Amino acid sequence: MIRALIGFILALVLLVPMPAAALTSAELPASTTPLAAGASAHSFVAAAARAVAPAVVRIDTERQVSRQQFDPAMLDPLLRDLFGDPSNSMRERGQGSGVVIDAARGLVLTNAHVVDAVDLVEVTLADGRQLDGQVVGADPVTDLALVKLEGQRQLAAAALGDSEALEVGDWAIALGSPYGLERTVTLGIVSSLHRDINSLGFSDKRLDLIQTDAAINPGNSGGPLVNSAGEVIGINTLVRSGPGAGLGFAIPINLARRVALQLADGGQVVHPYLGLQLVPLTARQARANNSDPNALLQLPERDGALVQRVLEDSPAQAAGLRRGDLVVAAAEQPVGDPASLLRQVERSNVGEPLALSVIRAQKQMKLTIRPAALPKPG
Repeated sequence: MIRALIGFILALVLLVPMPAAALTSAELPASTTPLAAGASAHSFVAAAARAVAPAVVRIDTERQVSRQQFDPAMLDPLLRDLFGDPSNSMRERGQGSGVVIDAARGLVLTNAHVVDAVDLVEVTLADGRQLDGQVVGADPVTDLALVKLEGQRQLAAAALGDSEALEVGDWAIALGSPYGLERTVTLGIVSSLHRDINSLGFSDKRLDLIQTDAAINPGNSGGPLVNSAGEVIGINTLVRSGPGAGLGFAIPINLARRVALQLADGGQVVHPYLGLQLVPLTARQARANNSDPNALLQLPERDGALVQRVLEDSPAQAAGLRRGDLVVAAAEQPVGDPASLLRQVERSNVGEPLALSVIRAQKQMKLTIRPAALPKPG
């Protein structure tokens, strides 16, 4: 009995774990080894934001706006003594974002709608300095503007990327001052490319936009959209509200760079113009039309840009284009819809010949058109 009890006690002693000797860091699993001195525990988003943040600015503006004028004779004398005579104008404050693209010349790229008709521009740098700004030029067609900073410099400029190299699914990081909240960073992906701004209800613009699900809100306008390397790939311009909310849109930086160069040189951007009103046509739509016995005309059963109207005294009229023509190629590049034709027109030069392939009455023909400068509104 005693021998069995001693054996049981010895078994308990063997099952009790002995205190382990202190382990060195070299013996720890790799996943628990402390980070080496200087190694970063932050994400690529933090690195990208850190690279571009010094060039991101907040833009505060003031403009004089009209308001409904009251008849002073109808104003109570007590109120007139209290508030003074009413005026038919008031000061309106606005806010947006921007990004420094040329530190030597103090040039900030932003949206045209941020600085439209403003009297005062004040720019707050990332380090808190506040500088006066002067609008060098604005292009409402692409919603881009250039602001020159006055006075003190020592600026940091952002690195510009290549928006043509983007693919759907690439990382997209938006920076700016939404709702006045400076140094805000949001993360998403490139959701789509070449999104025609006309499909979003802006018929007076000529833009193919980058679509992203990175949060873009009021005040983000004019701020940069950045890739994972910290390079600017777009200029944030608008967000879809209501149904489908959560989609933001940015102007590709390759276009923004070209517009900024023109604004810096002369303050005016010239856009080539043909003088056509176009609608998209697909082969399926054409077949459906052609099978209708009441169809007014037989359409070519191909994808392209269908001429709905030729404007008077326009390059299109001079080139001999007609209503019902289907444009299927421009500059030897296929045209599948009006947006693809517009891209070729934007790449053309005012006054220089642009070759078009057109189908008229089921026959393909070649036409040469010379784009003119887009007339100013009004």
